Amino acid sequence: MQGLLSSSTWTWVVIPLLIFCARIVDVTVGTARVVFVSRGYRLLAACAGFVEVLIWLLAIGQIMKNLSNPMCYIAYASGFALGNYIGITLTERMSLGIVLVRVIVNRSAEPLVEALRQRNYGVTCIEGEGAFGRVSIVFSIIPRREVNEAVGVIKTFNPKAFYSIEDVASVSENKFIAPRNILGIGPFKLFRPFRKGK
Repeated sequence: MQGLLSSSTWTWVVIPLLIFCARIVDVTVGTARVVFVSRGYRLLAACAGFVEVLIWLLAIGQIMKNLSNPMCYIAYASGFALGNYIGITLTERMSLGIVLVRVIVNRSAEPLVEALRQRNYGVTCIEGEGAFGRVSIVFSIIPRREVNEAVGVIKTFNPKAFYSIEDVASVSENKFIAPRNILGIGPFKLFRPFRKGK
């Protein structure tokens, strides 16, 4: 291939472009690996780590062969920056893992609890004391890919309800969760569909 291109084109365009693309893939995979590790997906994390390091070695190898070429440094840094952006964007779309949804309302939570149960979400409700009196606290553990649906139910019940969403590393059993793929992952379900407004 190098014979089809001039030496300067190969040195100043092709090699930096390859480094740039490799770095994008490397950092994107690395960002996904961090997500896999944080959510307990050991096999996925190991596979992503293998791909990440392999691509990094190839990229850094080209850098070391072209230390006098400033375009390689620019390509490497630019690929790293863009890889971070793409990696964060993609991991935000991942439907991996489970989350804890906590809702605090200052009125009876029965309508909300019933609406969530009708959608097969396990729900726990307790009474508490807030800054302005008695409140109801509703807990539910749901697949991450269904967060938008659950938030929609909450806002329908009470648009001003306070709610928080937290990552859950693991659960002991699925007794309180509807029988579905709680980890939200399958061979063809790594990412949830892109939705308008997300």
